[in-house]
Amino acid sequence: MRSLFRILIAGTLLLAAFLYLNNTASLAPAMSAKPVLLAHRGLAQTFPSEGLTNETCTAERIYPPVHDFLENTIASMRAAFDAGADVVEFDVHPTSDGHFAVFHDWTVDCRTEGKGVTREHTLAELKALDIGYGYTADGGKTFPLRGKGVGMMPSLDEVLAAFPGKRFLINIKSNDPTEGELLAKRLGELTPAQRKLLMAYGGVRPIAALSARLPDVKALSKATLKRCGYAYIAIGWTGYVPQACRNTLVMLPINYAPLVWGWPNRFLDRMRSSGTDVFVAGSYGSGDAGSSGIDDTAALGELPARYDGGILTNRIDVVAPLVRGASREAR
Repeated sequence: MRSLFRILIAGTLLLAAFLYLNNTASLAPAMSAKPVLLAHRGLAQTFPSEGLTNETCTAERIYPPVHDFLENTIASMRAAFDAGADVVEFDVHPTSDGHFAVFHDWTVDCRTEGKGVTREHTLAELKALDIGYGYTADGGKTFPLRGKGVGMMPSLDEVLAAFPGKRFLINIKSNDPTEGELLAKRLGELTPAQRKLLMAYGGVRPIAALSARLPDVKALSKATLKRCGYAYIAIGWTGYVPQACRNTLVMLPINYAPLVWGWPNRFLDRMRSSGTDVFVAGSYGSGDAGSSGIDDTAALGELPARYDGGILTNRIDVVAPLVRGASREAR
């Protein structure tokens, strides 16, 4: 019995040593301090995240504007790239006449003077709207952006034409598989080199439909994230990257990231070597889980020193100067 007990103790110690040596950041190569910045909806108006639901009209609760940029517009995307974004995220809806409009909300009622479900309009009808109409920082007393967004809702085609060579993350706003098929058809008209610059995320069914037709477009849904997460928890400690985590997109809440095997250096290296892009977002449970970002100095301070993975932010104007300055200091 004593011999068996000694064998069990020795085996446990060896396993613990293997887990440590194979996953500790202290023995991994240093990171470059050059993170990839993902600007959520471009450079846009911001608002408090407390109490948000899927029904909240965020245009009615913005902070007093410090600029006139409106989310999901060509101008806001250009400003985000100019500010230092490596990738810009935007939202799409199919229109009733076969196009894709770039707009966040399920209906046009919140941000515009129009009424009804976004996808039930033609592209021309959507382009006639003022997408700055509903923004207010004082409960409706004034509307500082009204009249400044007429005709500014772009189409997917216009965005891709305006920014050749730029990277984008496309958000499918529904769980309709037909929408994934329609997007796959449009992106299928691009060259492989052009598609390599694009990623997508959204509902389980449209992302599955998109990936079935275009497996070269990295995509994320709750289903893909769960498959990768469960598989990596099970065997990632060995250093092996499961198939579910290869050539895909991973979004990690910052408060969950330290729990993954090999975080940060080894995990990021493993994902990169497997063709997977990793972005860290805001803490899970803080505001809208789909919109929470790394938006200020405090949130950046939660990242590891010299972090060089992806960062999702709603404040590219605030975060980019801080990150680029830190990168210069690290050199």
